[in-house]
Amino acid sequence: MKITDRKTEIISVSAQLFKEKGYSAVTMRDIAQAMNIKAASLYNHIKSKQEILVLIVIEIAEEFTNVMNEIVSADITSIQKIEKVIQLHIDITLRNSDALACLNNDWMHLTDNELHYFIKMREEYEQNFRQIIKKGIQDKEIQNINPEVIIFSTLSTLRTLYLWYNKSKNLNEATLRKNMSQVLLNGIV
Repeated sequence: MKITDRKTEIISVSAQLFKEKGYSAVTMRDIAQAMNIKAASLYNHIKSKQEILVLIVIEIAEEFTNVMNEIVSADITSIQKIEKVIQLHIDITLRNSDALACLNNDWMHLTDNELHYFIKMREEYEQNFRQIIKKGIQDKEIQNINPEVIIFSTLSTLRTLYLWYNKSKNLNEATLRKNMSQVLLNGIV
């Protein structure tokens, strides 16, 4: 499906509204109003609010999945792989925090095939991360701590980075990249 500039604008405005109000609370009329156009004009570019959600969530999920697959197959250490996962989350957060919020908060509004596809990607992503952690423990690069605790702690932080980063006005991108990796990999002690 070819995405036009106008469609890109609709998706961007919608992601912002979904982040602010939640998917369920936003109407096509709200989107049109935010774009300063008539609601009927939206339908020249988009079929439904559900189509917008699919475009937002699936695009970001596919990016996470594709880059994770590259990371897993890379011939680098487990620590380097984890650093790349951290940087992936930071990159997406900095580039498109509205879409990331939509992915995290509104994915459950996907329907049928798109919902199953998203869940499959999420499970594959987590399994790949689990594989990296277990290999790091096995190779003694990572402390022998329960892998599920490591996975939960790391992914919970990375998945909600968009909530915190926008409030951290004095934190620049370089500091975020460096310090986030240090804290997640080395702790604070």
